[in-house]
Amino acid sequence: MAATSAVHFTVNSSETKRPIFFTSPFRQIPTKRFNLSCMSTKSPPKSPPDLVEPNSKNKKKKNDNNNNKNPSLSEQLQPLTSTTLSNPPKDQSQLLSKPKSIWVNPAKPKRSVLSLQRQKRSLYSYNPQVRDLRQFAHKLNDCDASQGAFLAALEEIPHPPTRENALLILNSLKPWQKTHMFFNWVKAQNSFPMDTIFYNVTMKSLRFGRQFQLIEELAEEMVSNEIKLDNITYSTIITCAKRSKLFDKAVEWFERMYKTGLMPDEVTYSAILDVYAKLGKVEEVLSLYERGRASGWKPDPIAFSVLGKMFGEAGDYDGIRYVLQEMAAVGVQPNLVVYNTLLEAMGKAGKPGLARSLFEEMVGSGLKPNEKTLTALVKIYGKARWARDALELWERMRSNEWPMDFILYNTLLNMCADLGLEEEAKKLFEDMKQSEHCRPDSWSYTAMLNIFGSGGNVDEAMGLFEEMSELGIELNVMGCTCLIQCLGKARRFGDMVRVFGVAVERGVKPDDRLCGCLLSVVSLCEKTEDEDKVLSCLQQANPKLVTLVKVLQDKKLGFETIKDEFRDVISGTSVESRRPFCNCLIDICRNKNNHERAHELLYLGTLYGLYPGLHNKTSREWCLDVRSLSIGAAHTALEEWMGTLYKIVQREEALPELFSAQTGTGTHKFSQGLAHSFASHVEKLAAPFRKSEEKAGRFVATREDLVSWVQSQAPSTAITA
Repeated sequence: MAATSAVHFTVNSSETKRPIFFTSPFRQIPTKRFNLSCMSTKSPPKSPPDLVEPNSKNKKKKNDNNNNKNPSLSEQLQPLTSTTLSNPPKDQSQLLSKPKSIWVNPAKPKRSVLSLQRQKRSLYSYNPQVRDLRQFAHKLNDCDASQGAFLAALEEIPHPPTRENALLILNSLKPWQKTHMFFNWVKAQNSFPMDTIFYNVTMKSLRFGRQFQLIEELAEEMVSNEIKLDNITYSTIITCAKRSKLFDKAVEWFERMYKTGLMPDEVTYSAILDVYAKLGKVEEVLSLYERGRASGWKPDPIAFSVLGKMFGEAGDYDGIRYVLQEMAAVGVQPNLVVYNTLLEAMGKAGKPGLARSLFEEMVGSGLKPNEKTLTALVKIYGKARWARDALELWERMRSNEWPMDFILYNTLLNMCADLGLEEEAKKLFEDMKQSEHCRPDSWSYTAMLNIFGSGGNVDEAMGLFEEMSELGIELNVMGCTCLIQCLGKARRFGDMVRVFGVAVERGVKPDDRLCGCLLSVVSLCEKTEDEDKVLSCLQQANPKLVTLVKVLQDKKLGFETIKDEFRDVISGTSVESRRPFCNCLIDICRNKNNHERAHELLYLGTLYGLYPGLHNKTSREWCLDVRSLSIGAAHTALEEWMGTLYKIVQREEALPELFSAQTGTGTHKFSQGLAHSFASHVEKLAAPFRKSEEKAGRFVATREDLVSWVQSQAPSTAITA
């Protein structure tokens, strides 16, 4: 009959594990048990992994203590404590700090790189002076903020400034200036040594005022005075730097924290993730996140909101999906802030379908959307031109009585303007008028002016303008631009001049967009007297632009003069308005049959980078893209291109298989139809282009078509201009 034995080994003095037991896999038969103890200073060989359950260990220890009267474990280890543990070898400290390899029990969690405990509050006994000190702190909060008045008030302190009394007053002060002055006063009293908690309380107060420089000075003072900086200290410094938009400083103090060996807590971790995200350091954010996750950190909704916002700013759909997967894996239920952030991210990534699914998931989870949620979703639907979904959402808002504010109402109105939903916009506008909390404001009226102006509904637009005057609602520059454009297209130049005069009197300052609108109205004028009316308004807004219009009409001036005047105007114009200016100037020249000037302006626009995507060439296809041009500019570009192609064919240079022109198709209900006008001009030039059957707004011609056209054409002045 086989007998089993349990051998009790004492472990290395550098380890703090419990004694390890080996048990035989055979069926146990009660036999004698004997213990071996070692008093040698040499370390025994390492034990294999412990496979015994902890509960069985505890039971076995209890039975041994009850059944055996052998010395206890502490008695057996007593000789070792006096020899091995009392005088560790010189090289042992290095071994302890950097172990080569440690076997980790998979049943136990890994050591976290995060300190999951904030600084513990000190336990104070009952202090009968608390009431007097709180009243004194309230008096300090109400006194004058000047240093003299504050120091005078401190002379009336009811009790001596002991450590507990000073800390209570410091915690009760509200303005950061007074907190800082009281902190300096306590230091000057030198009644007790200042420790970490006094600095932390002061720094937190300074953080409310975003006084990062003062906080950093206090931190450096702590370092020079050898006062320990703890998690709260570093967290306060880093979060204050983030709020002050000093992201480099936040990263610097986070790195200093790691160098000291202090592990960040969850608050600091979330803050530094946000800092790296705002700096655009995506790789650092992911690396830091993965390091925290591997160490056992469970991210909170704030951390996921930071990640979602970062990926949303970059339009990274894969990143957004990664955030959703991580939330599901961690088991974190998104709150309203996280949902709002992810919805905005979906919109920037151009994923309206996924945004709708995420919204339905949020509503299904029992969360009620707020104004920010609905505004984000309306913007997504408007950008994707999902009119039906947007209107269904509006009906759900009304039926469920979801919260509405000015921003949401105006976003809905702007979406209706973008999609040409005039009737729906009228209903929404009337609903705003009936609302008690969201009456139409200046931007609401501007959206309606945009809708009426785009649809050419002049009478309703003027009626809205008169209503604004009666109600005292301010006409902003955007509303003025929409109304002038509407009146200009209707050729009501007298009303246009009156509206412009009223707007200037009410304080509207014309911007480049309004000047571009006036310039486009000039291109519509057929009579000199009408043109003079519009130019008088433009003279008040931008005199240099009027000078350029007159210079272009003078045929005696050479190209260099035109170039100088054009460069002078364009250099002083905002980037987004430069191309519209050039388009309008070309239209003005073409309406006056000054085609040579129009071609010169197109050349200058191309020279100064106003038409970067006008020509696109590949080995198979040459394309003319006129989608960003006005009608006159598109005609000029076509003429210029046909003249160039004519010369290339005459020189017998290499040609691609296909030629195409892109005009696009206006999805807006009120778009002007560049494709129709372009088709008419193609027919006028007898160019070999035909409408594509595969894609609307596209004209195509083959190489054979172009060569055949050139051979059948005599050189034309219009084409070779």
